[in-house]
Amino acid sequence: MKRLHIDCSSGAAGDMLAAALLELHPDPGAALARLNSAGIPGVAYERRSATRCGIVGTQLLVTVKGHAEQAGIPPTDDHAHPHRSLSDILSIVDSLSLPESARADAAAVYRLLADAESRAHGRPAGEVHFHELGALDAVADIAAVCYLMGELSPDEITATPVNVGSGTVRCAHGILPVPAPATAFLLEGIPSHADPATSLSRELCTPTGAALLKHFVHRHGPMPLMAASRIGHGAGAADFPDRPNLLRCTLGDAPDSDMATLPGTREEDILELVCNIDDMTGEELAFAAERLFAAGAVDVASMPATMKKGRPGTVLLVLCAPEVRGAVMEALFRHTTTLGVRIRACRRCVLERSADTVTLPDGHSLRRKTAEALGLRRAKYEHDDLAALARASGLPLRDLLGRLPPP
Repeated sequence: MKRLHIDCSSGAAGDMLAAALLELHPDPGAALARLNSAGIPGVAYERRSATRCGIVGTQLLVTVKGHAEQAGIPPTDDHAHPHRSLSDILSIVDSLSLPESARADAAAVYRLLADAESRAHGRPAGEVHFHELGALDAVADIAAVCYLMGELSPDEITATPVNVGSGTVRCAHGILPVPAPATAFLLEGIPSHADPATSLSRELCTPTGAALLKHFVHRHGPMPLMAASRIGHGAGAADFPDRPNLLRCTLGDAPDSDMATLPGTREEDILELVCNIDDMTGEELAFAAERLFAAGAVDVASMPATMKKGRPGTVLLVLCAPEVRGAVMEALFRHTTTLGVRIRACRRCVLERSADTVTLPDGHSLRRKTAEALGLRRAKYEHDDLAALARASGLPLRDLLGRLPPP
């Protein structure tokens, strides 16, 4: 199993994560050329070598129409920086010349950002606006990370607890405590801590970095068992006097499982995406399930629940493979009314399965699924084929099943 581990002991920012992943790429030059041709309006990427406290890493510089945004410093003149809405940003993301999975991941990350900003400022996510320079700078960082994650294609992504920094940060809304409100909302459920070096007062985890961690990381903790194959260092713009301002990513091989697999079974990674909904009809949920399956979901289940103030609602649980996480998350946000999704990384043990086609005496064919292991055999005909045969014969489905040979 390929594992990617992110060391957030010096915080997390989108440009630093993108730079570290670029160092892991087998052909950084080609990856950078692809990003520069992605079509973000006025954006250019440049890769530079940077040394932080004697350690060499990569700094990924992003300019928007020749200008670079200074981290943590808001625009002094709001009129000099036009604003873009979430729908404007999503339109840009959708038009990028990048793989569909990267665009879906980027859209999901930006929705997380907008949701956090809406909670911080008490307005709907659709009304959140980002000043143009900062918005496109963030789009560039997010698009780069999503594209490089797809290129590296790790089976599991882990990260250390996040160092948020300490002190205060200056932003467009004034001087705020670290972590800033949007960052704090994004870090809900993620282990994080204040910077232990209290002599350094600054923001170390940006909203963009927090959103990317929330979207991609399966679990947080110490570096798990793995054999490193490549290590990348992404450098931040600042050069601290007492520590390297670097984000380290380690790519390597990890054991598939700590437990022996039962004969005739296999283990695999699976994600559980869970959300609570209390304002959708059954028909709307059925359509959402259809779109979730089309996006790559393995299973979609719904359970009745009682929500706030006694309202009847639904808990929607979606299973999907890690590699289609972005597309399935996009479908969840697009086709349901949820504002947040809980993500659980799991391992599951499944019976080995096979599929074949059975030809009946009357010439009709039915697809059949079979699972055999541990002395057990389970088989069933494909429901869609049975339904088609029942319609053609005019028989109720139950009567038809009684006339067919056992699968």
